[in-house]
Amino acid sequence: MNKYLKSFLHRGLIFGGFGPIVAGAVYLFVEMFHSAISLNATQVFLAVVSTYLLAFIQAGASVFNQIDHWPLPKSLLCHFSSIYFAYLLCYIINSWIPFKSGIVLIFTGFFIATYFVIWTAMYFSVKSASKKMNNKLN
Repeated sequence: MNKYLKSFLHRGLIFGGFGPIVAGAVYLFVEMFHSAISLNATQVFLAVVSTYLLAFIQAGASVFNQIDHWPLPKSLLCHFSSIYFAYLLCYIINSWIPFKSGIVLIFTGFFIATYFVIWTAMYFSVKSASKKMNNKLN
């Protein structure tokens, strides 16, 4: 098995279980502050399965940044695409956003902005840590 595929699956299996925990916590807080909302068994099951898959894909997709022979734009495109489509499908399947072009465009805009901010912060954080390590070695 390809080492990157193996790493993708390994990371996904380790962290996938956190998705349903987060979904459960969100539903708990929504119920605490907005008691008029009720969920049926199908909605809960769908949320558990889809958030598990979402967390699995998000954790596994971090492997794209580890493939040394890939250029940075290719790694970013693969990582961004896998995360974007996982979130979009999860949100639409759970009816957290309606499947309407305007809403999907707004979601996409927010997703791109959030992804860019997080990626930039992580990039500079790793760059700074690398610089500190290199200075200690010299």
